[in-house]
Amino acid sequence: MSPRARGAAALAVALLTITLAPPPAQAAPIELSTTEHALIRFRLPDEAALQRLVAEGADIAARPKTSADGAVLADLVVDEAELTALTRSGATAIQVIQRESDGARRLAQSKARLAQVQSDTLQFLQAYWWTTNGRTFLQTQVATTATDDPDVEITVTWRTADGATGTYPLIRFEDSGEYQYHYALPQLLPSKPTQVTATSSLGGQSRAITPAVWPNAAPPPTPSGYQKDFVGAYMTPTDISARIKRLKRQYPKLVDVIDLPNKTQGYRRTAVAYLGDPNAAAVVVESVKFGDQGMNGVQVKTVDPGRANRPLSASYRDRVLTLSLATDAGGKVISTTDDVAAFISAKYPQRFRAVVEDGSAGLPMPIAGPVTLDDGLMGTEVSKKPWTVQALRIGKARDGSKVGVLAYSQEHAREWATPLVTLEFAERMLANYNTDPATKALVDAVDIFVIPTVNPDGANYSFNDFNFQRKNLSNHCTGASRDPRYRNSWGVDVNRNYTVGSYFDGYVGGSPNCLSGTYAGAGELSEAESRNVIDLAAAHPNIKFAMNVHSYGGYFMWPPGSYKADGRVTLPRPSIDESKFFLDSARRIVGAIAASRGTVTWPSYTGPVADVLYSAAGNSADQLYYELGIDAWDFEVGNDIWNDQSQEWEGVGFQPPFDEAHAESQEYAGGLVELVRVASEVSPM
Repeated sequence: MSPRARGAAALAVALLTITLAPPPAQAAPIELSTTEHALIRFRLPDEAALQRLVAEGADIAARPKTSADGAVLADLVVDEAELTALTRSGATAIQVIQRESDGARRLAQSKARLAQVQSDTLQFLQAYWWTTNGRTFLQTQVATTATDDPDVEITVTWRTADGATGTYPLIRFEDSGEYQYHYALPQLLPSKPTQVTATSSLGGQSRAITPAVWPNAAPPPTPSGYQKDFVGAYMTPTDISARIKRLKRQYPKLVDVIDLPNKTQGYRRTAVAYLGDPNAAAVVVESVKFGDQGMNGVQVKTVDPGRANRPLSASYRDRVLTLSLATDAGGKVISTTDDVAAFISAKYPQRFRAVVEDGSAGLPMPIAGPVTLDDGLMGTEVSKKPWTVQALRIGKARDGSKVGVLAYSQEHAREWATPLVTLEFAERMLANYNTDPATKALVDAVDIFVIPTVNPDGANYSFNDFNFQRKNLSNHCTGASRDPRYRNSWGVDVNRNYTVGSYFDGYVGGSPNCLSGTYAGAGELSEAESRNVIDLAAAHPNIKFAMNVHSYGGYFMWPPGSYKADGRVTLPRPSIDESKFFLDSARRIVGAIAASRGTVTWPSYTGPVADVLYSAAGNSADQLYYELGIDAWDFEVGNDIWNDQSQEWEGVGFQPPFDEAHAESQEYAGGLVELVRVASEVSPM
């Protein structure tokens, strides 16, 4: 059984141990073809079921959500076997976001609760309302002093100006074993709420408060004739390079192009083949050099020497590696897979490496081949050369005398919509310079830096080979982890490869496993992609503001971005004044995003990364903020969309239909313009 099949079986066994409530009825089952992956939203019964998935290595794409009935809504990247295993175990696939073509209940209440004789105290941490597309929503967070009681229930009661009332339950939220608050997804209301109160099952009752409008900010109106809508399709790294060149030609007085100093590996991999039958006995033979460096097309074979008492030997002629297997006194082949793998690596260390295919250790080596080494890359029109990442520098004065703003995107390869945001923003600043006085004032006052694609190699792989690729193409795996069946799991998570609050410093959210989606790399800043971001910022000390554009989920975040597990100890919190500036600026930028099509980033998704998303050890914003003194934010574009028919919030995915990606580019480009406006107002040089 292959490792992937064993993983699916293990996942099924793990899930069968969970006692699930019957799933809700579904109009039509969700199905996948044998080789298909999909990003699917599942309804799970509770948090324990989710944790089982995490433990089994499921690809969880965004922070799970908890519905009012206690079920967990989790977005997972699965294949057909994993979908079947999940479905048979009682999980319900409720939405295909994107295609490729409780456990046991909690323990009875604790002794602390049994001893508790007084009611708890409740406090609203958030109570905001907003209107979008003609619908009014309310979101609340409430904290209880009964923090150690896992069973306390909190209910919010709302009232509108016309006397309408209603209630909804909140869900307890813990992070790293620490109680945070009770919350609910935004609730649809008939009109503006004027009062909310909260009560608990322990008898606690909050004071009545009036919800505040969110974000309560809007950008200045754009003039008639303001130019926008400069993106018409998803853009590959090659497309982005062409757009950068065109902008330099079109606006020579306002644009410089910066070649960042660290070339990436390029859209390249080593050439590899199975010598033998991977379902029976095989050795993985791999080139040391990349496939495009003359190793694609090399052949490998094993032969029976046809003579007795022959040692294992090899020859390499005319791009054919021939292995003559060892024989005993009777002329029988006696070489094993381990013998052959070790022999190849020892005899040709500068040309080949070999490992035993997982499950084939110690087996007789078959007569096999010739097989052809190949890098397996399917993007025939993509350059295989090392890639020079480029940044646009936009401004009237590009000499360091003006405050700098950095916008960068696509650290994660599969986030196709993010370069559309940064390029749309760049084009707006340039195209409107001569026709809009407000834009001219911003470009004259601010030094703007834009890196549309930080991770071009991973992006090329995502566009051509595996669209759910998150990481870059560096392969630091060793041994059996280099088996080609793991090719879609190789690479480094660029946004876990930075120096502050990193996995290497003991923070949560990065992984030492080279096959993990959050693999932190061989060390801090081991990757060209991460070094480029920091080198650009360090080389231009006038950069005081930065925005890292990711997808999806609709978040607006800032440091701290990570914590240590024991006690959930975060990186140092910003000062009171800095925190107020982060939040006040966020309101302005969220308001600018909403001005495009009414999309509102939820208040519960606005705040420090470690609080509103998860701990992301070694992320770029933390290094920019803590080491270089840059006010660094993060977008997660692609907000959930309210479905009036289902009365549910629905995810959009990393690569939504282009109409949605286009809409995201327009609204979040407006947010970047507002960031430049913030920079121009608060930090004169």
